[in-house]
Amino acid sequence: MSTARVIVGLSGGVDSSVAALLLQRAGESLAGLFMQNWNDDEGDGDGCRAEEDRRDALRVAGLLGIPFHVRNFAGQYWRDVFEHFVAEYRAGRTPNPDVLCNREIKFKVFLDEARALGAEKIATGHYARVDQRDGRWRLLRGVDAGKDQSYFLHQLGQAQLAATLFPLGHLPKAEVRRLAAEAGLPTAAKKDSTGICFIGERDFREFLSRYIPARPGELRTADGQRLGEHAGAWYYTLGQREGLHIGGVKGRPDAPWYVVGKDVQANVVYVDQGADSRLLQSTRLWSEPAHWVDGAPPAARFACTAKTRYRQADQACTVEVDADGSLSVAFDTPQRAVTPGQSVVLYQGDACLGGAVIARTDAPLETRPDPAQ
Repeated sequence: MSTARVIVGLSGGVDSSVAALLLQRAGESLAGLFMQNWNDDEGDGDGCRAEEDRRDALRVAGLLGIPFHVRNFAGQYWRDVFEHFVAEYRAGRTPNPDVLCNREIKFKVFLDEARALGAEKIATGHYARVDQRDGRWRLLRGVDAGKDQSYFLHQLGQAQLAATLFPLGHLPKAEVRRLAAEAGLPTAAKKDSTGICFIGERDFREFLSRYIPARPGELRTADGQRLGEHAGAWYYTLGQREGLHIGGVKGRPDAPWYVVGKDVQANVVYVDQGADSRLLQSTRLWSEPAHWVDGAPPAARFACTAKTRYRQADQACTVEVDADGSLSVAFDTPQRAVTPGQSVVLYQGDACLGGAVIARTDAPLETRPDPAQ
């Protein structure tokens, strides 16, 4: 049993290290906990680097003089995050495991473990803020717009926000690096992790093929012209340019090709030229049942802004909440490559209202039958 009031999730990176530093400087009773969420036994050394990260987290805890705990949540992660990730790709959708990891692991399993250790709150190095208004907790964007992570946290609710601290929410990333260097933290110059943890530096398609075997299929234009072969429709996502290997096509300009649609059942990937192909454009999406930070939507129909991918600029839209909790979102201007399986996240100013998984859109290839059949 820990006597710490707050347990910070120490990942071995600079952000969580500075979160712990700031809490300690504020006089908080503190301990650190390292979560191992993936058992990388491939032996190729380029996965999550969990052991290196654990050592760095331990060094930070040692420098700060705070208790340090290690927990392996890989079983829960496999069941509650990774199996869903694979199932979504198999169905032809493009999931966002970071959203699910936050909901199921960092703000559920970790929170439960922190409470079992006697803590009242958890803290993480996320760039987001929490405040309270009229007795309700709000999830706010981080002040550094380039690092704001509220998009990935939109599945949190009142219970989680009441028990969470985000010490970095008011800081720009450059200041976090400066504070780390000034304090002599061993993670001060450590490179930020990018992409999906359990894939690491590996080739994405090679990794996914371990769980969803390759099955070659046709690359076609929207009017049915066959242009080549692909490795399996589930390996591709809307708007993708890389990995198509389409050479010069007679009668076509010498311009890049992009994925503009998929038929997973027929194992066909549709392509078109131009990053802004009309086939990638949509003005409306429909979602699965939404999650609301406040516990309920602000109204049955309301105007707000939305993001359909991380780091996208806010897009003005009108949201209608259906009887089953799903959403119909109409955008003021056309949107590019809105992708089923990803999340639409809604905002009013700096406040994140919540969001939902995108089910479908009105993009041309989603709203008409296959012209080649």
